[in-house]
Formats: sequence, C-alpha cells, structure tokens
Amino acid sequence: MLRSIWRYRHFILTSIRGDLRGRFARSRLGAFWFILHPLAQALIFSIVLAEVMQARMPNIDSQAAYPIYLLSGMAAWGLFSEILNRSIGIFIEQASAMKKISFPRLCLPVIIWGSALINHVLLLAAIAVIFLFFGHYPGLAWFYLIPGMLLISIMAFGIGVFLGVLNVFARDVAQFMTVFMQLWFWFTPIVYLKSVVPEKFRSLIGLNPLTPLVNLYQDALLLNQAPSWSSLWPAIVVSGVAVTLSFLVFRRASPELVDAL
Repeated sequence: MLRSIWRYRHFILTSIRGDLRGRFARSRLGAFWFILHPLAQALIFSIVLAEVMQARMPNIDSQAAYPIYLLSGMAAWGLFSEILNRSIGIFIEQASAMKKISFPRLCLPVIIWGSALINHVLLLAAIAVIFLFFGHYPGLAWFYLIPGMLLISIMAFGIGVFLGVLNVFARDVAQFMTVFMQLWFWFTPIVYLKSVVPEKFRSLIGLNPLTPLVNLYQDALLLNQAPSWSSLWPAIVVSGVAVTLSFLVFRRASPELVDAL
C-alpha cells in the first residue's frame, strides 16, 4: 500500500492542491476561511472565559496568557478533528470517483492529511501574528510543534481511516463520532486547566492520548518550553496502533469497498 501511494504521489499532490482550491471556490476570502473559523471560536471562548468569568492563568500576570493558552489548544484540536472527521466520510463522499477511476483508495485520506497540514501551517502563521499584537513573541520552542504536529496527524489519520472503512458498511459510525467528538473535546484540557479539574476526574483526562499533545502546543506557544517527552509515549503508542490497525482493516476490506458503496 505504501509503494502504491508513492507511485501516485503526483496524483496526491495535485489532488491536495485541487482540494484547497475547491473547498472555497468562488469565495472572495478564499484560504482565509481556514483561519477565521478557529480564530472566531477561540475569540468567543476568550471573551466569555477570560473577560466575563475572569479566567486567569496561575503564576502568569499577563492578561493575554489565557487567550494564548486557548489558541494553542484550539490549534492542536483543529488539526486532529479536521483529519479525523473528514477521513470518516471520505470514502462515501468520493464513491462516484472510486467507481469510475482506478487508483489506490488509500490516496483519499492521504489527500485529506496533506490538505489539513497545509491549513494548520496557515493557522499557526495567523496565530503568530496575533501573538505579536499581544506582545508575545514566538521563540525557538515553536520547533517543538513539528513532532506534535506529526503525532496528532498520524493519530487522527489512523483512527479516521479505520472508522472511515467501518462507516462504509455501517453509516451510524459517522453519527456516533459527531457526538463522541464533542465529549472528547471537553475531556481534553483546551478550554480549562488540568489543575482545576476535580481529583477524581484527572485520571480520565490523563488517559486521553490527546492531552499530552495539546499540552505540547500550550507549553511551546505560551511558556516557550520543551514538552515532557516521557509524557508523549501514550500518544506514540496509540498512534502506532491506530495506523497499523487501520492498514490491516483497510487492506482486508478494500476489495469490498466499492461494492458496499
């Protein structure tokens, strides 16, 4: 499967470019919508929590600390949710193309992966500009986002492909994940600090493989600190298992995908 993806790399790159253009065709703002949606959501949370509810970061005097913390977490979550959610429905959305054109079916989620990474880089560039208005200057710790970005996207890709195959045969999978993703968001310390969670619930948040990856973004962007590398092992294991399982399931179900569609 990996060799076939490499052989079709030009098809994948062309499709990524077409996906980015097609998603906002005839839109005057174009790619800015990739950035405006998550920024608007983060702005709403910042106003409600930081201003109305007077949410503050402990041991940090800056009033911009909480918006920076929130934007960092939202960026990590946005990459994860975009790849996962789009991968779940990609085989159904591209059913007509799969029936008419012969190409490796695994190229479809790979295209989503590449498109989401480009969107994410654009968002990080916009966040960097916003941080400058806050007087918070990007540091060398931003380079720690690279391994975080890779782990988040690999985990989302593995889970998304696995559920995307299941969704072809049982359409309730996508509906279930719509609800589950909302719960997953609130079990991830993005809007709140892990320290404010009651002790009996902290273990549940600790079991969330996305928690250390979100913390990596928050430490790098807010505190300009390196992550705790040992805390990333659960995310690495989950990512590896998810990708391996998705490849096995996809390989076994691939001959039946088109017929099921």
